[in-house]
Amino acid sequence: MLHDLVRINRSYRRFYEAEAITEETLRGLVDLARLSASASNRQPLKYALSHTAERNAVIFPHLAWAGYLADWDGPEAGERPTAYILVLGDTEISQSFGIDPGIASQSILLGAAELGLGGCIIASVEREALRSALGIDPRFKILHVIALGRPKETVVIEPVGEDGDIKYWRDEQEVHHVPKRELDDLIVG
Repeated sequence: MLHDLVRINRSYRRFYEAEAITEETLRGLVDLARLSASASNRQPLKYALSHTAERNAVIFPHLAWAGYLADWDGPEAGERPTAYILVLGDTEISQSFGIDPGIASQSILLGAAELGLGGCIIASVEREALRSALGIDPRFKILHVIALGRPKETVVIEPVGEDGDIKYWRDEQEVHHVPKRELDDLIVG
């Protein structure tokens, strides 16, 4: 059910790096994005895929991980993503991409969850350095990167505490805790 997919679709940042994701799987996930809604049906998004260790190693150093975990520089070797999808905006189609990247990325991540995979949308990207490293045509704006793999961490949703702090955190067992506001706190009318 969709509710179950949404609940397990967390921002995973540690993966079983030895478990490969095929190009065919990535193409299937992008196909879900292709079929998703697009403002005015302009379809300005394009995607760059990565599923080899060599290409993944080029991408990884250009990403920042988990801003609330200030003492963590990202996943260690052996826990890094096994694939990436770079979400690009084709500036020859549009100069503004609106909500399309969010819609497409959610479709990709829900599809990944259905396959037993997980991912994380990363917007903190060294865009020009990554563009240069991968030889991405300047007509494509790098909007964000989706890191993918089979999750190697447990992510727990819990209520926001009385202090109102929404920052995610990790406990001593490396369980990732994500405080979420209550439904009644979100509905205002």
